This record gives sequence, C-alpha cells and structure tokens, in this order.
Amino acid sequence: MTPTVQELLAKVPTDLLIDGAWRPGSTGETLTVDNPATGEQIATVASATSEDAVAALDAAAAAQTGWARTAPRERAEILRRAFDLVTERAEDFATLMTLEMGKPLAESRGEVTYGAEFLRWFSEETTRQYGRHAQVPEGTLRMLTARKPVGPCLLITPWNFPLAMATRKVAPAIAAGCTMVLKPAKLTPLTAHYFAQTMLDAGLPAGVLNVVTSSSASAISEPLLADPRLRKLSFTGSTAVGKQLLKQSADNVLRTSMELGGNAPFLVFEDADLDAAVDGAVAAKMRNIGEACTAANRFLVHDSVAENFAARLAERLAAMTIGDGLDDGVEVGPLIEAGAVDNVEALVDDAVAAGARVLTGGKRIDGAGHFFAPTVLADVTDDARVVTEEIFGPVAPVVTFATEQEAYELANATEYGLAAYAYSEDPARLWRLSDGLEFGLIGFNAGVVSNAAAPFGGVKHSGLGREGGAEGIDEYTTVQYLGVADPYQR
Repeated sequence: MTPTVQELLAKVPTDLLIDGAWRPGSTGETLTVDNPATGEQIATVASATSEDAVAALDAAAAAQTGWARTAPRERAEILRRAFDLVTERAEDFATLMTLEMGKPLAESRGEVTYGAEFLRWFSEETTRQYGRHAQVPEGTLRMLTARKPVGPCLLITPWNFPLAMATRKVAPAIAAGCTMVLKPAKLTPLTAHYFAQTMLDAGLPAGVLNVVTSSSASAISEPLLADPRLRKLSFTGSTAVGKQLLKQSADNVLRTSMELGGNAPFLVFEDADLDAAVDGAVAAKMRNIGEACTAANRFLVHDSVAENFAARLAERLAAMTIGDGLDDGVEVGPLIEAGAVDNVEALVDDAVAAGARVLTGGKRIDGAGHFFAPTVLADVTDDARVVTEEIFGPVAPVVTFATEQEAYELANATEYGLAAYAYSEDPARLWRLSDGLEFGLIGFNAGVVSNAAAPFGGVKHSGLGREGGAEGIDEYTTVQYLGVADPYQR
C-alpha cells in the first residue's frame, strides 16, 4: 500500500460504535477486509457478537425518547452538516470504496455525490412531516393526525454501494427521529465506519447511530429481531435472505422495508435511437461492474435491430479498460470476490452450451484479483440461466422479440420487479410501458434513474416499501390519530 493509502486507513475507526464510543467487540474477534483488485488485506475490523448487538440496541433504545423530542430543525442541521462533511471528505470516501469494493475511482466519486444527496434531501424533508386537521363527517369530532417516529431501527446494508446504501437508510431515520443499529456488509465495512465517524463529527448525539459489523449476520439479526424494543427493519440484499428476515420479523410485527434482488430488462424497440440505446446500455449494465440490483440483466431487442445493437454494444464493451480501480483510466474493476467470478462464469458457460454466441469477452481474466471480461452474448434463449437469474456481473445477454406485447411478456416473465429500461422514439409508448411493465422503477430513454428525490423500490419479490423521495421518510414513521370532541357538538 502507498503511504497515502496508509494515512487514509489510519483515519478509519475499526472498532464497533456503541453509545457514541468506538470499542472492541466483546470477544476481541476481528474480520479481514481485502482489496478485490489485488487480493491484498487492507484492514482488520472488530467482529460483533450477539452481546455487542444487544448493547447497541440498549444504546439506541435509551436514546430514542430524547432523540424523538429533538426539534426537527436541530435534526435537519445535523444532516446538513453531515452533507457538508461527506462532500469535504469526498476523495477519502471514494478511495475507501475503491479499495474495499473495487469499482473504478470515477464511479466511487459518483457514489459519494449520490450518497451525500440523501443527507441533503432528508435534511430538507425533516421539517416537512405534515399531519391533517379535519372534522369527521358526523361533525362530532375534530380529527388530527401526526407522524411519529416508529422507534429503534435495524439497518442492514449491502457491499455494493457501501456509502449510498448507508446514507439512504440513516438519513431518513434521523429525519424522522429514530435511533438505529447499522450492520454494514462484512466485505466493505470501512466506508460505513468512516461515515459513522462523520455523523459523530456532524454533531449526532451518542446512541442515535450504532454500528456493529460482524462476520456472522445471524449474530446481529436474530437477537435484535426477537427483541420487542426494535420496531423497524430495513434491509438491502438478496431476496432469499430478505424472505428469512421477514419471517423472523413476524413475531414482533416489525415494520419492514425490503430492497431485494432484481432481473432488470432493457428493452430496445425498432424505432429506438441506437446510439442513445447503446450509451444507455453501457451505463445500465456496466455501472458498478454490473454488481447492482438495478443493473440491466437481460437485453430484449426488436429482431429488426438486434444484430446491429449487439454488435455496437460488443464493440463498446471490448474497448473498456480493465484493471485496479485506483489506476488512471480504468473503467472496469474486479468483482467483489472469487465466488462472484465463478458464478458469472457458470452462467456464461450455461448459455454457450445452449447455443449462445460470444461477441466479446466470455471468460475470466487470470492473475491477481477477481476479474471477468465484459461480455456480450447473442442468440440467447429466454430460458437460459443468464436470463432468468440475477447475474451481478459484466455480462449482457441479448434476446430478441417481434412485437411490443411479446416484449412486455418477456420482461415480466420473472419473479422480480425492481428496475426496467426501455428505448423508443415513440412518446405514446411511454404510457403503454407504464401499464405493461411490472416494475417499481422504469427508465425511459435513460440508463440511470436513481435519484435522492425519487422513490426507489420494487414489486413482487424485489421488495417492500420505498427509499428516497418524499416517500422515504414515511417508512420510518407511524401515523397517530387524535379524536377531539367538537366543542360545538357538546
């Protein structure tokens, strides 16, 4: 590691954050954090036990009443200071993300900007939690409603967007007046730890945010989901794990937000601007090395333009520079771990065995790190595993369709319903897409649509609830109704 990287890592707390103080885990156990581009160990982090998790919830529960009564303006100002600090420390955050997750530095910088926006957005939303005042139809009562914080929350974030997924959950919880226990992914905890310290530096009181990284996810989730003091779970991760957490949340009837898996279709119609469609395809597929739940997973292309589109896309992906994300000019970094490379390779091999043609890539890259070449597959059948399963890698399978209705049927033939993309120059098709596609977010002539001001979430097995937007704060509040006798009806 360079001296600059060593200086950065020295700034990052590696213990657990409980009640405003960083402290080792109760057993002294640690976990290692590796650079996926080199395989080099870059840090060790305290690994929390169930005892540590309960201590974190103790702190959150003790802080809840005081935090809920804190003036909205004060909570808003803390979030705004946090936005300023994250922006000021942008290069540190970007370098940390590239070190532990692998994405190119330019993309990490983009995530810092995106993640910081949730802090600014919810700082503004903090003072916009409105209720209602009305007379009931019978005239006997005055009805008042108010939004109240739901209470202590467990926030579980994934490894692929280690800053943005933390800010997208922490910011609305703070805005609503909730305390929380944050469990970052064990593969990428450093960014979350640095963010938590930044929140303390912004003036967040002790106990409001607690951080328990652990090598054992169940050591955190099981005792906390069984504890009646916990009132909310927000989870981003796989559908399989999300379903298990939902079952565990049932006994205490927890409020839950679930942002789960995806199988995003990317539709290219016969009237599409192919230059724009290819640009959008590169953005939707290769952002985050394809390791995103919103990444375009299957390309459904009208048969009249499929060959042209696939050739152009293959040319673009073949020209991308692969390497360590910290190096200048790199556009494609490594996958997160060796198992991810194995999975992507198996999906490609399955498609090729069934008759798919490899237009570019199609193989792992030997040497240090976990690299797989950007890949375009043509002549893919709609039942191939690379089409039906979430790839989470830089592979673009192309499937053709003949009619608009067939395109919708192919797109919807999945248990998932998070993101979809479509390219067409027919403005009327936008409204038909809205009715025809069963997805929570749709990009029309746009390859990237996530924004702090927009509600993010899916349907079907892709999740419950929404994050971001005006809707995001609602996930952390409950509505209280006050019925007051009407003085004129006594």
